[in-house]
Amino acid sequence: MVSREQKRASVLHDKLQLLRSITKSHALSESSIIVDASKYIQELKHKVERLNQDITTTTPQTNSNNNTSSWPQIEVETLEKGFLVNVYSERSCPGLLVSILQVLEDLGLNVLEARVSCTDTFRLQAFGGEDEETMINAQVVTEAVFEAIKNWSESKEQG
Repeated sequence: MVSREQKRASVLHDKLQLLRSITKSHALSESSIIVDASKYIQELKHKVERLNQDITTTTPQTNSNNNTSSWPQIEVETLEKGFLVNVYSERSCPGLLVSILQVLEDLGLNVLEARVSCTDTFRLQAFGGEDEETMINAQVVTEAVFEAIKNWSESKEQG
């Protein structure tokens, strides 16, 4: 029969291994896993602060044909195996999500996770992984997303 202390130790071990895998830690000792998790949390906090700062300091660009339209902000961050794509607009953009996802697929990027808000504003945060034979830099992804936004805008103006 397993004692209560052994069960608690087993549960604690399982939780530490889960924490180790989430934070991509290679540490073996409990204290090192916790230190790595703390560093990981700090990195995430800095990313959130930077994204919030980018959102608040971005001024909308105006289109020379229509001074009232603002273009969505695009930010692409290269990760170890893929990209983090952020697109933000101060207005709702019906149909834009489909255009952006199509261009990411055309580039050979698999969207592994995405967060989207299309109510009053448009916000897309997508994590994409590359196919193994595909090597694409962040500038190519940024230009492709910009082209998708431009095509979406032109088709919207024609429709």
